[in-house]
Amino acid sequence: MSVIEWNQRYQTTTTLPLQPCKVLADYTYLLPTTGIALDLACGLGANALLLARHGLETHAWDYAETAIKRLQAKAQSQQLQIHTQVRDIIASPPPADTYDVIVVCHFLDRQLSPALIKSLKPNGLLFYQTFTRTTINEAGPKNPRFRLADNELLHLFSDLQIVIYHEEGTIGDITQGFRNEALLIARKIIV
Repeated sequence: MSVIEWNQRYQTTTTLPLQPCKVLADYTYLLPTTGIALDLACGLGANALLLARHGLETHAWDYAETAIKRLQAKAQSQQLQIHTQVRDIIASPPPADTYDVIVVCHFLDRQLSPALIKSLKPNGLLFYQTFTRTTINEAGPKNPRFRLADNELLHLFSDLQIVIYHEEGTIGDITQGFRNEALLIARKIIV
């Protein structure tokens, strides 16, 4: 979608309060107690709000100005400090060795993977969740380019230590479980 389409989408989204992604909500206990966190392609910022409430110095980037403005208002109403930025993360990826935590949810641009790895500090954690090509319903993007192949997150971030990986696909009773998506938590180990 174009910037205009994303801004329109965020202008009309009324399904608040938004919930943080499963990868962050279910594994909050893995977060460090101090440090710098980045919510990349943050949308309306549910993940950023969780990170800030956890006590991390939180940055949130999205290229939709409407989303950033709504996140700023929400953070201010909750008396949380979040450093927001309207930013094209493909043209201007995060700088190297900067973040203790990076969260990416429902965003996929494979060329960004090496920059994400570089931008983590030693022992930094990457929390990543997005849609897969193996699906049980129509949720998520229609274009397969914006969906992961089976086990693709493992390959994209193979230079990191895998802490948690979850992808159920269509195995077993598809009326239960975590379907249509994969999640990964990985740590940057310096040897």
